[in-house]
Amino acid sequence: SRLQRNTFDGVGKRGTTMAAIVRTVGDKLMGTAARLYQNALGSQLAQYGLRYEDLLNEEEKEVKEALSLADPDVLTARNRRLKRAIDLSYKKKSLQDYAPDMELDLFKKEIYADIEKIRARDNEYAQLNAHKGA
Repeated sequence: SRLQRNTFDGVGKRGTTMAAIVRTVGDKLMGTAARLYQNALGSQLAQYGLRYEDLLNEEEKEVKEALSLADPDVLTARNRRLKRAIDLSYKKKSLQDYAPDMELDLFKKEIYADIEKIRARDNEYAQLNAHKGA
């Protein structure tokens, strides 16, 4: 009957509730894993005085364009952090050895918003011109 089919095929109320439960548990697990990863990554970044955005690949088209549009002070600070990190790595030292009280904003986003806008623009352009490729 129709009632039996809806209860067992995942379309009925039970299926929807079960999917919501699985989604909620999955979201909580991913949130926990993300926090653990962020803490581990943060301690590694702090060791060299880097920010997460400093790890972005400059050869990616969107990152390259966002860096070309960025404020010169942002680029100067990024280059200095990268050079300092290379120097600390070569010397096998940590930033805490030289500046133990330095305040670090490891996950500050200075160019990420521009990268997202560039990706959205490129996706829109691709969708608008999708008919030309077919």
